[in-house]
Amino acid sequence: MRAIIVQTATALVEEGERIAEALLEEGLAACVQIVPIRSRYVWKGAIERQDEQLLLIKTREDLFEQVDGRILALHGYEAPEVVALPVSAGDPDYLAWIADSTKRR
Repeated sequence: MRAIIVQTATALVEEGERIAEALLEEGLAACVQIVPIRSRYVWKGAIERQDEQLLLIKTREDLFEQVDGRILALHGYEAPEVVALPVSAGDPDYLAWIADSTKRR
């Protein structure tokens, strides 16, 4: 099992909560941390400023496509960030917990 951290950001707290709850209930994530952030980015040629909620989603690499699909289905942005960051090392008990807490195919 290879663990990954998927990250996305939402403009609304409620939207972040809805995505987190869906991923947890469906066994697609072991944990979702929601952190308030201030984002600055270029969108359609203009610099945007937005207070957002950063979701850090702990899951398995083999579940990425399903996680991506659920985020896209529940997200309000036209092109939301959905990126997977590899976990190159970690405490064995923590990594086992991620594996045990997510569904098997």
